[in-house]
Parts: sequence; C-alpha cells; structure tokens
Amino acid sequence: MATTTTTTGPSTAVSDGAGVTPPLPPPRWVDGNPSFYQITADIARPMEARPGRAWWILFAISSACLLNLLVMVSYLFAKGIGVWGLNNSVGWAFDITNFVFWVGIGHAGTLISAILLLFRQQWRTSINRSAEAMTIFAVMCAGLFPLIHMGRPWDSFFIFPYFPNQRGPLWVNFRSPLVWDVFAISTYLTISLVFWFLGMVPDLATIRDRAVGGLKKIIFPSSAWAGTDRTAPGRATRSSA
Repeated sequence: MATTTTTTGPSTAVSDGAGVTPPLPPPRWVDGNPSFYQITADIARPMEARPGRAWWILFAISSACLLNLLVMVSYLFAKGIGVWGLNNSVGWAFDITNFVFWVGIGHAGTLISAILLLFRQQWRTSINRSAEAMTIFAVMCAGLFPLIHMGRPWDSFFIFPYFPNQRGPLWVNFRSPLVWDVFAISTYLTISLVFWFLGMVPDLATIRDRAVGGLKKIIFPSSAWAGTDRTAPGRATRSSA
C-alpha cells in the first residue's frame, strides 16, 4: 500500500490510504500544568531562600581562592612584576597574556548572545543571560591585569584622561597601550552591562514585586517597568490606558 505525506502548515500529516493520522503534538518543556505564579515561585526560590550548607562550602572555597590571590598579588607588588617573567625583552608576560585570555572569554559570551539574537531563537533567553553575565565577569577579570601590570596600581588614576586635573597642561600619552586598555575595557564593560540589564528588566521587576524588605527593592531596580515596552516612570502605559 502506498503511503503519501501531506504537508499542512507547520505540522505534517501522514496518509496511508485509509485515512490521515493526526499531526504529532508539540513537545512540552514543563511537566504538568503549573500556573505562571508557580513557575515564577520555582525560579525565584534560589534567590529568596536562605543559603544551605553546599552554598557556604563553595563560598568558603571561593573566599580562600580570593585570599590566595591577594597574598600572591601583594608578593608581586613587594618583589616587582619581574616575578611574572616580564623584563626588557619580554613585554607580554603572565599578566598581559591573561588579560588577552579573559578578553577572549568575554568575546565568546558576546558572540553567543549575538548569534542567537540575530537568528531570533525563541529559546535563547536563559543562554543569553548566562553568556552576558560571563562576558561581564570576564571583562572585570581582564581589567585587573593592566592595573597589576603597572606595578603601582595606586597610581592608576594617572592613565585616566580627566579634566580639570592637578597636572595642568600635562595629559596622558594616548599612544600608550595602557590608555588603550582603559578605553577598550570601559567601553566594552559599559555596553555589556547595558545589554545584560535591558534583558533582565522583566526579571528584576518580578523580584522587586516579590521583595518583602526595602533593601531588596533597592538591590533589584527595574526602572519602573510594569509589563510593557512603553512604560515610562510617572506616566501611565498605553496598555493600561
């Protein structure tokens, strides 16, 4: 018996001569039929609940790693950046190599978000936010290494071109790669923060509405967002008019 396939819109029906079988149902990503309130409560529970033992263990390990970083960097400042292999003939030692590494990690997060956005993938939300957060933290890590590379981070304000200043007509050397790092990192970090924050506005508004204390409402700002892209502070939205 011949079997024919009939295409009707997004679904495909199969005919075996005796009749047409119904199309397959779309896949379900959530078991059962939970309400939107239950889904929101399940997602917000990790932020609203008190940290457990595993969280404190991981926090202790992270704090120990941070303490080790502070000790090692203090030793570096005391002995000089030559301990990282930097000398007259080696300009790209351990610090600048790590700077490029973290910038590359940040570019990877931006690339992931951009590709999913350009292809309009509807399932991209959670991946985009993780990738954008990865970009922000990678840029923050990258910004540490030019400061350490200077050897005297307490004088880092000298590489920021600001006016007026106490140096009179003396400005920074705009041909210096350190000044380029300042502009590159600050611009990249600002754009990444804006890109990340705009996507998080609905979620921050949800956490703000569920917050029970005044401090949490300050920690989770949402720019007076009320469920529409036409919301403006102090003005009624078109959807509610």
